[in-house]
Amino acid sequence: MAKDAKDSYLVGLIGSGIGPSLSPALHEREADRLGLRYLYRLIDIEGLGVPPEAVGDLLRAARDLGFDGLNITHPCKQLVIEHLDALAPQAEALGAVNTVVFEDGRSVGHNTDVSGFAASFARGLPDVPLERVVQLGAGGAGAAVAHAMLTLGAERVTVVDALTDRAADLAAALNRHFGAGRAAGAALDALPALLTHADGLVHATPTGMAAHPGLPLPAELLHPGLWVAEVVYRPLETELLRTARSLGCATLDGGGMAVFQAADAFRLFTGREPDRARMLADIAELADPVGTPSQ
Repeated sequence: MAKDAKDSYLVGLIGSGIGPSLSPALHEREADRLGLRYLYRLIDIEGLGVPPEAVGDLLRAARDLGFDGLNITHPCKQLVIEHLDALAPQAEALGAVNTVVFEDGRSVGHNTDVSGFAASFARGLPDVPLERVVQLGAGGAGAAVAHAMLTLGAERVTVVDALTDRAADLAAALNRHFGAGRAAGAALDALPALLTHADGLVHATPTGMAAHPGLPLPAELLHPGLWVAEVVYRPLETELLRTARSLGCATLDGGGMAVFQAADAFRLFTGREPDRARMLADIAELADPVGTPSQ
């Protein structure tokens, strides 16, 4: 049966500590407006008391139970790969999966974080300079965002992380994919010098969420010549964005990435094209200051 011939869907999200996720509401609201029966379940490994390595068992159980697909979030985006039958090119390049579609007895991994951030950035900061971009955070979200920035045409992305090896590894992977010299890794103590000459800052750590309040870097490192893009979406206005805006920086909140990655996953699950404008209105209503990362 073709995807668009169905009118009933069962999907879910596997991750840890995902109780505050807005994915169920974003998906189910849009499905209701499209006249679909759509149930989005949270499969929280923390609540189940199982380790991240159990993602393969959970994946098989979901397929056996008739799920149409799953979203995957921290800490399972890389662990799930070995349990899949195939990877879409973007997921393969990134080495991380956030969406799994079950179709014709096969499980196919996709990554909509990259396309989600790229669409949000193109919409919210369409004309900013991209010669020198500094990114804070080299984790799962950071890898997707760095890929997105280079796809959007950033000349050079310098990834800064408290774990310098992680920053170096991500930069090496980016250079293999996009070409030598497009990315570099750096330690936290390099931030002051890097930001002095940067066009923009992308923030891709959990700092700023309700559970991790505060600024991810000293406020004095921000200056009006920077644009600042955020990955955190709960709250939509983090302390970083508030501080940057007060200095006159152009800013981008994390809500667009949350919406566009969800919209792309919805399309993969159902074959239907969701209305992204309606979903952006949903996130503005739903994202009260209670803090959770993308997805």
